[in-house]
Amino acid sequence: MNIGFDAKRAFHNGTGLGHYSRSLIQSLSEYFPEHQYYMFNPKPGGLFSLKNDNLHEILPSGICNKTFSAAWRSSWVKQDLKKLNINLYHGLSHEIPAGINKTGIRSVVTIHDLIHERYPEQYNTIDVKIYNKKFRYACMNADKIIAISEQTKKDIMDFYKTPEEKITVCYQGCNPLFGIKVNEAEKNRIKKQYALPDEYFLYVGSIIERKNLLNICKALNILKGELEIPLVVIGDGKKYKQQVKDYIAQVGLQNQVIFLSEKNTAALTSYRTAADFPAIYQSAIAMIYPSFFEGFGIPVLEALWSELPVITSNTSCLPEAGGEGACYVNPAQPEEIAIGMKKIYYDKLFTDTLRNKGWQHAQNFTPQKHATSVMNVYQTLW
Repeated sequence: MNIGFDAKRAFHNGTGLGHYSRSLIQSLSEYFPEHQYYMFNPKPGGLFSLKNDNLHEILPSGICNKTFSAAWRSSWVKQDLKKLNINLYHGLSHEIPAGINKTGIRSVVTIHDLIHERYPEQYNTIDVKIYNKKFRYACMNADKIIAISEQTKKDIMDFYKTPEEKITVCYQGCNPLFGIKVNEAEKNRIKKQYALPDEYFLYVGSIIERKNLLNICKALNILKGELEIPLVVIGDGKKYKQQVKDYIAQVGLQNQVIFLSEKNTAALTSYRTAADFPAIYQSAIAMIYPSFFEGFGIPVLEALWSELPVITSNTSCLPEAGGEGACYVNPAQPEEIAIGMKKIYYDKLFTDTLRNKGWQHAQNFTPQKHATSVMNVYQTLW
Protein backbone atom coordinates (compact mmCIF):
# COMPACT_ATOMS: atom_id res chain seq x y z
CA MET A 1 0.00 0.00 0.00
CA ASN A 2 1.09 3.56 -0.74
CA ILE A 3 0.38 5.79 2.26
CA GLY A 4 0.69 9.58 2.06
CA PHE A 5 1.15 12.06 4.89
CA ASP A 6 0.79 15.79 5.36
CA ALA A 7 4.45 16.18 6.38
CA LYS A 8 4.70 19.94 6.87
CA ARG A 9 5.19 19.63 10.61
CA ALA A 10 7.43 16.57 10.37
CA PHE A 11 9.98 18.67 8.47
CA HIS A 12 9.42 22.10 10.03
CA ASN A 13 7.93 21.88 13.54
CA GLY A 14 10.25 21.44 16.52
CA THR A 15 7.47 21.08 19.11
CA GLY A 16 4.69 18.58 19.84
CA LEU A 17 3.06 18.28 16.42
CA GLY A 18 6.45 17.83 14.77
CA HIS A 19 7.57 15.19 17.25
CA TYR A 20 4.27 13.33 16.81
CA SER A 21 4.60 13.34 13.02
CA ARG A 22 8.23 12.24 12.93
CA SER A 23 7.79 9.52 15.54
CA LEU A 24 4.70 8.03 13.91
CA ILE A 25 6.05 8.00 10.35
CA GLN A 26 9.37 6.52 11.44
CA SER A 27 7.63 3.86 13.55
CA LEU A 28 5.27 2.86 10.75
CA SER A 29 8.22 2.60 8.39
CA GLU A 30 10.11 0.32 10.78
CA TYR A 31 7.31 -1.93 12.05
CA PHE A 32 5.33 -2.15 8.81
CA PRO A 33 8.07 -2.13 6.13
CA GLU A 34 5.85 -3.78 3.52
CA HIS A 35 4.23 -0.41 2.77
CA GLN A 36 5.59 2.69 1.02
CA TYR A 37 5.32 6.00 2.87
CA TYR A 38 5.19 9.32 1.01
CA MET A 39 5.68 12.57 2.91
CA PHE A 40 4.18 15.57 1.16
CA ASN A 41 6.25 18.55 2.26
CA PRO A 42 5.35 22.06 0.99
CA LYS A 43 8.95 23.31 1.16
CA PRO A 44 12.40 21.94 2.05
CA GLY A 45 13.08 21.53 5.76
CA GLY A 46 15.73 19.80 7.82
CA LEU A 47 14.06 18.40 10.95
CA PHE A 48 13.33 14.93 9.53
CA SER A 49 15.88 12.60 7.98
CA LEU A 50 14.73 9.68 5.84
CA LYS A 51 16.42 6.62 7.31
CA ASN A 52 14.57 3.82 5.50
CA ASP A 53 14.15 2.98 1.82
CA ASN A 54 10.37 2.96 2.08
CA LEU A 55 10.27 6.66 3.07
CA HIS A 56 9.90 9.23 0.28
CA GLU A 57 9.79 13.01 0.50
CA ILE A 58 7.57 14.72 -2.09
CA LEU A 59 8.00 18.45 -2.71
CA PRO A 60 5.79 20.59 -4.95
CA SER A 61 6.92 20.73 -8.56
CA GLY A 62 6.31 23.50 -11.07
CA ILE A 63 6.43 27.24 -10.53
CA CYS A 64 2.80 27.57 -9.49
CA ASN A 65 2.89 24.82 -6.85
CA LYS A 66 6.21 26.05 -5.47
CA THR A 67 5.07 29.66 -5.36
CA PHE A 68 1.75 28.86 -3.73
CA SER A 69 2.92 25.98 -1.57
CA ALA A 70 0.19 26.54 1.04
CA ALA A 71 -2.48 26.05 -1.64
CA TRP A 72 -0.61 22.97 -2.88
CA ARG A 73 -0.68 21.48 0.62
CA SER A 74 -4.32 22.30 1.32
CA SER A 75 -5.80 21.30 -2.05
CA TRP A 76 -3.65 20.99 -5.17
CA VAL A 77 -1.62 18.12 -3.70
CA LYS A 78 -4.46 15.81 -4.79
CA GLN A 79 -2.95 15.69 -8.29
CA ASP A 80 0.32 14.36 -6.89
CA LEU A 81 -1.53 11.85 -4.74
CA LYS A 82 -3.16 10.46 -7.87
CA LYS A 83 0.09 10.36 -9.86
CA LEU A 84 1.80 8.38 -7.12
CA ASN A 85 -1.16 6.01 -6.69
CA ILE A 86 -1.61 6.93 -3.04
CA ASN A 87 -4.18 4.58 -1.50
CA LEU A 88 -4.60 6.36 1.82
CA TYR A 89 -3.74 9.87 3.03
CA HIS A 90 -3.21 10.79 6.68
CA GLY A 91 -3.52 14.38 7.81
CA LEU A 92 -1.30 14.31 10.88
CA SER A 93 -2.45 17.61 12.37
CA HIS A 94 -6.13 18.47 12.13
CA GLU A 95 -6.60 18.91 8.36
CA ILE A 96 -6.94 17.09 5.07
CA PRO A 97 -6.81 18.42 1.48
CA ALA A 98 -10.05 20.00 0.32
CA GLY A 99 -11.96 17.65 -1.94
CA ILE A 100 -9.93 14.52 -1.21
CA ASN A 101 -13.17 12.67 -0.44
CA LYS A 102 -14.07 13.00 -4.16
CA THR A 103 -10.85 11.40 -5.43
CA GLY A 104 -11.40 7.83 -4.29
CA ILE A 105 -8.39 8.14 -1.94
CA ARG A 106 -9.30 7.18 1.61
CA SER A 107 -8.31 9.61 4.34
CA VAL A 108 -7.55 9.69 8.05
CA VAL A 109 -7.06 12.78 10.21
CA THR A 110 -5.44 13.05 13.62
CA ILE A 111 -7.08 15.54 15.98
CA HIS A 112 -4.78 16.43 18.86
CA ASP A 113 -7.08 18.77 20.76
CA LEU A 114 -9.90 21.28 20.39
CA ILE A 115 -8.37 23.85 22.68
CA HIS A 116 -9.33 26.70 20.33
CA GLU A 117 -12.97 25.70 20.93
CA ARG A 118 -12.59 25.56 24.72
CA TYR A 119 -10.41 28.65 25.12
CA PRO A 120 -11.02 30.88 22.07
CA GLU A 121 -10.00 33.95 24.08
CA GLN A 122 -6.42 32.66 24.11
CA TYR A 123 -6.19 32.82 20.31
CA ASN A 124 -6.39 35.47 17.65
CA THR A 125 -10.01 35.76 16.48
CA ILE A 126 -9.08 35.11 12.85
CA ASP A 127 -7.06 32.03 13.83
CA VAL A 128 -10.04 30.63 15.74
CA LYS A 129 -12.22 30.96 12.63
CA ILE A 130 -9.57 29.30 10.44
CA TYR A 131 -9.02 26.43 12.89
CA ASN A 132 -12.75 25.96 13.32
CA LYS A 133 -13.28 25.67 9.57
CA LYS A 134 -10.33 23.31 8.97
CA PHE A 135 -11.02 21.04 11.94
CA ARG A 136 -14.74 20.75 11.24
CA TYR A 137 -14.11 20.06 7.55
CA ALA A 138 -11.59 17.34 8.39
CA CYS A 139 -13.86 15.67 10.94
CA MET A 140 -16.78 15.75 8.55
CA ASN A 141 -14.97 14.53 5.43
CA ALA A 142 -12.21 12.18 6.59
CA ASP A 143 -13.10 8.50 6.52
CA LYS A 144 -11.67 7.96 9.99
CA ILE A 145 -10.58 10.22 12.86
CA ILE A 146 -7.74 9.45 15.24
CA ALA A 147 -7.97 11.18 18.63
CA ILE A 148 -4.84 11.18 20.77
CA SER A 149 -6.75 10.80 24.04
CA GLU A 150 -10.18 9.95 25.42
CA GLN A 151 -10.49 13.63 26.35
CA THR A 152 -9.99 14.68 22.71
CA LYS A 153 -12.44 12.02 21.50
CA LYS A 154 -15.06 13.36 23.89
CA ASP A 155 -14.43 16.92 22.71
CA ILE A 156 -14.80 15.95 19.03
CA MET A 157 -18.13 14.34 19.82
CA ASP A 158 -19.31 17.25 21.98
CA PHE A 159 -18.22 20.18 19.79
CA TYR A 160 -18.67 18.70 16.30
CA LYS A 161 -21.35 16.07 16.97
CA THR A 162 -19.18 13.48 15.25
CA PRO A 163 -20.43 9.88 15.57
CA GLU A 164 -18.44 7.92 18.12
CA GLU A 165 -17.88 5.01 15.75
CA LYS A 166 -15.90 7.26 13.40
CA ILE A 167 -13.29 8.06 16.09
CA THR A 168 -10.51 5.83 17.40
CA VAL A 169 -8.22 6.74 20.29
CA CYS A 170 -4.59 5.95 19.42
CA TYR A 171 -2.27 6.85 22.26
CA GLN A 172 0.99 8.20 20.95
CA GLY A 173 4.44 7.03 21.81
CA CYS A 174 7.39 9.33 22.24
CA ASN A 175 10.92 9.47 20.98
CA PRO A 176 12.62 6.20 22.07
CA LEU A 177 15.70 8.22 23.05
CA PHE A 178 13.93 9.22 26.26
CA GLY A 179 13.90 5.58 27.37
CA ILE A 180 17.67 5.14 26.98
CA LYS A 181 19.81 5.75 30.03
CA VAL A 182 22.18 8.68 29.45
CA ASN A 183 25.62 8.12 30.96
CA GLU A 184 27.16 10.59 33.38
CA ALA A 185 29.74 11.82 30.87
CA GLU A 186 26.99 12.80 28.43
CA LYS A 187 24.92 14.41 31.18
CA ASN A 188 27.93 16.48 32.21
CA ARG A 189 28.60 17.47 28.60
CA ILE A 190 25.02 18.67 28.15
CA LYS A 191 25.05 20.46 31.50
CA LYS A 192 28.19 22.30 30.48
CA GLN A 193 26.91 23.05 26.99
CA TYR A 194 23.68 24.61 28.28
CA ALA A 195 25.21 26.02 31.50
CA LEU A 196 22.72 24.06 33.61
CA PRO A 197 22.86 24.12 37.42
CA ASP A 198 23.66 20.97 39.38
CA GLU A 199 20.05 20.67 40.59
CA TYR A 200 16.95 21.95 38.85
CA PHE A 201 13.27 21.43 38.23
CA LEU A 202 12.17 21.30 34.60
CA TYR A 203 9.33 22.84 32.60
CA VAL A 204 8.82 21.89 28.94
CA GLY A 205 6.22 23.46 26.66
CA SER A 206 5.16 26.59 24.85
CA ILE A 207 5.00 29.56 27.21
CA ILE A 208 1.31 30.33 26.87
CA GLU A 209 -1.35 31.03 29.47
CA ARG A 210 -2.97 27.59 29.32
CA LYS A 211 0.31 25.83 30.18
CA ASN A 212 0.57 27.82 33.40
CA LEU A 213 4.25 28.69 33.84
CA LEU A 214 3.25 31.69 35.95
CA ASN A 215 1.84 29.53 38.73
CA ILE A 216 5.06 27.49 38.78
CA CYS A 217 6.94 30.74 39.34
CA LYS A 218 4.51 31.64 42.10
CA ALA A 219 5.28 28.27 43.68
CA LEU A 220 9.00 29.10 43.49
CA ASN A 221 8.27 32.36 45.29
CA ILE A 222 6.30 30.52 47.99
CA LEU A 223 9.34 28.28 48.54
CA LYS A 224 11.79 31.17 48.97
CA GLY A 225 14.07 30.59 51.93
CA GLU A 226 12.97 26.95 52.14
CA LEU A 227 13.74 25.27 48.82
CA GLU A 228 15.47 27.54 46.32
CA ILE A 229 16.08 25.16 43.42
CA PRO A 230 16.30 26.72 39.92
CA LEU A 231 13.70 26.07 37.23
CA VAL A 232 14.94 25.30 33.71
CA VAL A 233 12.43 26.23 30.98
CA ILE A 234 12.41 24.57 27.56
CA GLY A 235 10.00 26.49 25.35
CA ASP A 236 9.24 29.99 24.20
CA GLY A 237 6.41 32.47 23.97
CA LYS A 238 5.43 36.08 23.44
CA LYS A 239 2.89 38.11 25.40
CA TYR A 240 2.35 35.59 28.20
CA LYS A 241 6.09 34.94 28.47
CA GLN A 242 6.59 38.66 29.07
CA GLN A 243 3.92 38.55 31.77
CA VAL A 244 5.83 35.70 33.42
CA LYS A 245 9.12 37.58 33.16
CA ASP A 246 7.55 40.70 34.66
CA TYR A 247 6.44 38.64 37.66
CA ILE A 248 9.89 37.05 37.96
CA ALA A 249 11.48 40.50 38.06
CA GLN A 250 8.90 41.76 40.53
CA VAL A 251 9.62 39.03 43.10
CA GLY A 252 13.36 38.71 42.41
CA LEU A 253 13.52 35.29 40.78
CA GLN A 254 15.66 36.35 37.80
CA ASN A 255 18.54 34.08 38.80
CA GLN A 256 16.29 31.13 39.56
CA VAL A 257 14.37 30.78 36.26
CA ILE A 258 16.51 29.81 33.25
CA PHE A 259 15.02 30.17 29.77
CA LEU A 260 16.99 27.92 27.42
CA SER A 261 15.36 29.59 24.42
CA GLU A 262 17.32 32.74 25.28
CA LYS A 263 20.68 31.00 25.17
CA ASN A 264 22.84 30.78 22.05
CA THR A 265 22.57 27.00 22.22
CA ALA A 266 18.86 27.22 21.34
CA ALA A 267 19.92 27.49 17.69
CA LEU A 268 21.56 24.06 17.79
CA THR A 269 19.88 21.41 15.65
CA SER A 270 20.21 19.00 18.58
CA TYR A 271 18.07 21.42 20.63
CA ARG A 272 15.49 22.03 17.89
CA THR A 273 15.05 18.28 17.27
CA ALA A 274 15.07 17.47 21.02
CA ALA A 275 18.12 15.20 20.67
CA ASP A 276 19.67 16.83 23.76
CA PHE A 277 16.48 16.63 25.81
CA PRO A 278 16.90 13.10 27.28
CA ALA A 279 20.08 14.22 29.06
CA ILE A 280 18.36 17.39 30.28
CA TYR A 281 15.36 15.39 31.54
CA GLN A 282 17.45 12.72 33.24
CA SER A 283 19.54 15.33 35.06
CA ALA A 284 16.48 17.10 36.53
CA ILE A 285 14.78 16.60 39.89
CA ALA A 286 11.25 16.57 38.46
CA MET A 287 9.15 17.73 35.55
CA ILE A 288 6.55 20.36 36.50
CA TYR A 289 3.65 20.45 34.04
CA PRO A 290 0.54 21.99 35.66
CA SER A 291 -1.29 22.76 32.42
CA PHE A 292 -4.94 23.76 32.66
CA PHE A 293 -5.84 21.71 29.58
CA GLU A 294 -4.09 19.42 27.08
CA GLY A 295 -4.93 17.10 24.24
CA PHE A 296 -2.45 14.64 25.71
CA GLY A 297 0.66 16.21 27.29
CA ILE A 298 3.62 14.52 25.62
CA PRO A 299 6.24 16.06 28.00
CA VAL A 300 4.62 14.05 30.80
CA LEU A 301 5.16 10.84 28.84
CA GLU A 302 8.72 11.84 27.93
CA ALA A 303 9.42 12.37 31.63
CA LEU A 304 7.97 8.98 32.59
CA TRP A 305 10.17 7.29 29.99
CA SER A 306 13.13 9.17 31.47
CA GLU A 307 12.22 7.91 34.98
CA LEU A 308 11.76 11.54 35.95
CA PRO A 309 9.10 12.28 38.59
CA VAL A 310 6.24 14.45 37.32
CA ILE A 311 4.06 17.07 38.95
CA THR A 312 1.05 17.64 36.73
CA SER A 313 -2.61 18.65 36.78
CA ASN A 314 -5.56 16.61 37.94
CA THR A 315 -7.56 17.94 34.98
CA SER A 316 -8.34 17.10 31.31
CA CYS A 317 -6.33 14.21 29.84
CA LEU A 318 -3.29 14.56 32.07
CA PRO A 319 -4.26 11.65 34.37
CA GLU A 320 -4.40 9.56 31.16
CA ALA A 321 -0.82 10.54 30.37
CA GLY A 322 0.54 10.25 33.91
CA GLY A 323 -1.34 7.26 35.29
CA GLU A 324 -0.07 6.30 38.75
CA GLY A 325 3.35 7.73 37.94
CA ALA A 326 2.59 11.39 38.65
CA CYS A 327 1.95 13.71 41.55
CA TYR A 328 -1.33 15.49 40.79
CA VAL A 329 -2.15 19.05 41.81
CA ASN A 330 -4.81 21.67 41.22
CA PRO A 331 -3.15 23.85 38.53
CA ALA A 332 -4.89 26.96 39.85
CA GLN A 333 -3.23 26.58 43.27
CA PRO A 334 0.51 27.50 43.36
CA GLU A 335 0.53 26.29 46.97
CA GLU A 336 -0.25 22.75 45.81
CA ILE A 337 2.53 22.93 43.21
CA ALA A 338 4.95 24.06 45.94
CA ILE A 339 3.89 21.19 48.21
CA GLY A 340 4.47 18.73 45.37
CA MET A 341 7.94 20.15 44.72
CA LYS A 342 8.90 19.80 48.39
CA LYS A 343 7.53 16.26 48.63
CA ILE A 344 9.45 15.10 45.57
CA TYR A 345 12.66 16.78 46.73
CA TYR A 346 12.61 15.55 50.34
CA ASP A 347 10.61 12.29 50.29
CA LYS A 348 12.91 9.82 48.51
CA LEU A 349 10.56 6.85 49.01
CA PHE A 350 7.71 8.76 47.39
CA THR A 351 10.01 9.84 44.55
CA ASP A 352 11.27 6.31 43.93
CA THR A 353 7.68 5.05 43.87
CA LEU A 354 6.79 7.65 41.24
CA ARG A 355 9.79 6.66 39.14
CA ASN A 356 8.85 2.98 39.22
CA LYS A 357 5.14 3.45 38.59
CA GLY A 358 5.86 6.06 35.91
CA TRP A 359 8.16 3.71 34.03
CA GLN A 360 5.58 0.93 34.19
CA HIS A 361 2.84 3.24 32.91
CA ALA A 362 5.08 4.47 30.08
CA GLN A 363 5.21 0.94 28.67
CA ASN A 364 1.64 1.46 27.45
CA PHE A 365 2.92 4.16 25.09
CA THR A 366 5.65 2.57 23.00
CA PRO A 367 6.28 3.60 19.39
CA GLN A 368 5.40 0.06 18.28
CA LYS A 369 2.05 0.12 20.08
CA HIS A 370 1.31 3.54 18.60
CA ALA A 371 2.20 2.44 15.06
CA THR A 372 0.15 -0.74 15.44
CA SER A 373 -2.93 1.11 16.67
CA VAL A 374 -2.72 3.54 13.74
CA MET A 375 -2.13 0.74 11.22
CA ASN A 376 -5.24 -0.98 12.59
CA VAL A 377 -7.21 2.14 11.70
CA TYR A 378 -5.71 2.14 8.18
CA GLN A 379 -6.65 -1.51 7.71
CA THR A 380 -10.32 -0.78 8.29
CA LEU A 381 -10.22 1.33 5.12
CA TRP A 382 -8.83 -1.18 2.61
